[in-house]
Amino acid sequence: MRTYIIRRFVHTIPVLWGVATVVFLALRMIPGDPAVALAGDKASTAEIERMRQALGLNEPLPLQYVDFLRNTFTLHLGNSIRTGGDIGQELITNFAPTIELSIGALIIAVVIGLPAGILAAIKRHTGVEYFTMVGSLVGISMPVFWIGLMLIYWLGARAGWFPLSGTVTNTIDIPARTHFLTIDALLAGDFGAFQDVLWHLILPAITLSTVTMAIITRMGRSSMLEVLSSEYLVTARAKGLRERGVVMQHALKNALIPVVTVIGLQAGALISGAVLTETVFGRIGVGRYVVTAITSRDYPVVQDTVLIVALFIVLINLFVDVLYAVLDPRIRYA
Repeated sequence: MRTYIIRRFVHTIPVLWGVATVVFLALRMIPGDPAVALAGDKASTAEIERMRQALGLNEPLPLQYVDFLRNTFTLHLGNSIRTGGDIGQELITNFAPTIELSIGALIIAVVIGLPAGILAAIKRHTGVEYFTMVGSLVGISMPVFWIGLMLIYWLGARAGWFPLSGTVTNTIDIPARTHFLTIDALLAGDFGAFQDVLWHLILPAITLSTVTMAIITRMGRSSMLEVLSSEYLVTARAKGLRERGVVMQHALKNALIPVVTVIGLQAGALISGAVLTETVFGRIGVGRYVVTAITSRDYPVVQDTVLIVALFIVLINLFVDVLYAVLDPRIRYA
């Protein structure tokens, strides 16, 4: 197992290097000059030149690339061109709410989607299967922003059950220790603030989880159907095992392998795709942060944000590979 994990970890290094290279080159191929965007349209040629010098844009492209890799390797993220603040601190502040939102959405998607898919496979050709498949098709088809707006209107504005927008009520002050508001509220012993943060999180998490939930449901159903038709399960039934035992002890573990793949892929997609949900609900997060950086041509922020997101996705895939080995020993010894 240790050798397998080390081998998978080594494979992630060229992936991160490739992502870094693509991001570096892609940003510099975009038309326009970030020095002009930062200095302003009314800046003189001398001011623009000084800005280019300060940003290191006068250096040859290979030298810029070497500096970029060195700073990335040493975790020297530098300062934002737009705000002048430390990028590392800004990323921590903006990433934490996005991770909280993504984790909440993934929990909802797995807790509801996986049992629904398995139940649809077990209750094949019944109303349960038809209802589940129609629901998953609707979940995949509806735009995320429309789902968010409908939840805001019906459960927020009309019913008054949930807040309409924001990450936490403005009058509540939570000391920032980890920048994860749920954790910080618990560390401060403020359970009222903890409840308020969760209440602000529910609707965005449901919105973000809808597509992922539908995908997990459909994959769980198809995977379970394939396993249930396997010869070894037919033999188990012939030996007199109860259907519950056949499903829970033999079928479920094998059916989870492709589902784990989907969950891993969707976990990365939730982090990178949270920007729309954060915009609809007016939440602080890395999505809005990087969109602002892109529009202002803030090279360092965009580069570092994309790399951090890529690192999260690579680590999630590494975790999925380890789960493969746990669920199927054949993968471990292959």
